[in-house]
Amino acid sequence: MATRRVAKGKNGRTGAKRAAPMSAAAQLAEPKAKLTDLAYELIEEAIVTLRIPPGTAISEQALSEMTGIGRTPIREAIQRLAREHLILVLPQRGLLVSEIDVAKQLKLLETRREIERLICRSAARRATDAERQGFKRLADEFNKASARNDDVAFIRADREFNELCLSAARNEFAEGAMRLLHGLSRRFWYLHYKQAADMPEMGRLHATLALAIAAGDPNVAGEALDRLVDNLETFTRATVLSDR
Repeated sequence: MATRRVAKGKNGRTGAKRAAPMSAAAQLAEPKAKLTDLAYELIEEAIVTLRIPPGTAISEQALSEMTGIGRTPIREAIQRLAREHLILVLPQRGLLVSEIDVAKQLKLLETRREIERLICRSAARRATDAERQGFKRLADEFNKASARNDDVAFIRADREFNELCLSAARNEFAEGAMRLLHGLSRRFWYLHYKQAADMPEMGRLHATLALAIAAGDPNVAGEALDRLVDNLETFTRATVLSDR
């Protein structure tokens, strides 16, 4: 399997856009868990939006320089990304960003449909008033991002939506399973959406699902989720044809 190393400029840093570094004092003031979450979010977005492409060889040091976060939170974020199959930890060889596989993506969607239907239906039943307002706001964010054709804003809204669904569903077992699927799904979509996806339609489907959850209707939420995954499956199969 061909690999790439993260490109480095004159200062030796990675080609991925570097986050503003945190001072040592600031890092000491932050709870360890918060720093780990921040490191995870920054690295996951860089992988999902292909600033660190599939097949890239990376290191803890490079990721620490890119994010401006110390090595211990970076190491814990890497472990989480490895569980989600976005990073491969290779004995004696270091770290590698995983490649993208269409066949595996279809199996992922098959699994995702069943688990995410449960999560969305549960979120519709159990969300608090504040969470329902959050779903309404995200519906608006999806529509705005798709209207502007702003892929990064859409990816960020999708990530927030996924996190809110997991929180509102209040099912730690479904949450654990779903976390393994989200990052891979977002990265695949980001790689191929310009060739095969209809962003306004994707925005509409996400907004409809968010509003169904906000309205507290489990049946409508489940149906909206099925329409969204149907669209994703069609999109995924279309990428096979577009690559020929």
